[in-house]
Amino acid sequence: MTGRPAILVVDDEAIVALSLKRELLDEFGGRFLIETSLNAEDAIAVVDELVRDGVKVILIISDWLMPGMKGDEFLAVTKGKYPGTHCIIVSGQADPAAIERARDLVELDAFIRKPWARRNLLDAVRGCVDVAGAAT
Repeated sequence: MTGRPAILVVDDEAIVALSLKRELLDEFGGRFLIETSLNAEDAIAVVDELVRDGVKVILIISDWLMPGMKGDEFLAVTKGKYPGTHCIIVSGQADPAAIERARDLVELDAFIRKPWARRNLLDAVRGCVDVAGAAT
């Protein structure tokens, strides 16, 4: 598929997922393949497909409150399959206990409240991609 590493954005609100994607594209240009998904179940399939195609998923940015599987549960599943993946939760309604669980279970890199401050989001993403060795 591509030699570029991937970032996956997961939010059940399409406008939020697309806004996050736009911010990432504006900041990082074509350095990363940026995918979106509207729910955790589809996101797991997207990650599996990317990995199958030889694409390294370096970062998942996920909402917490989504129908079906919550963000912390989704990240635990994904991180269990792909331990090198970095994780950020961006949410306005996250349960504090769930965020603490995510910090412990998936080594959550950052929690950012909605509405997010652009600089906070991009600094958190930059920290993850720098650690992953994907920044240029």
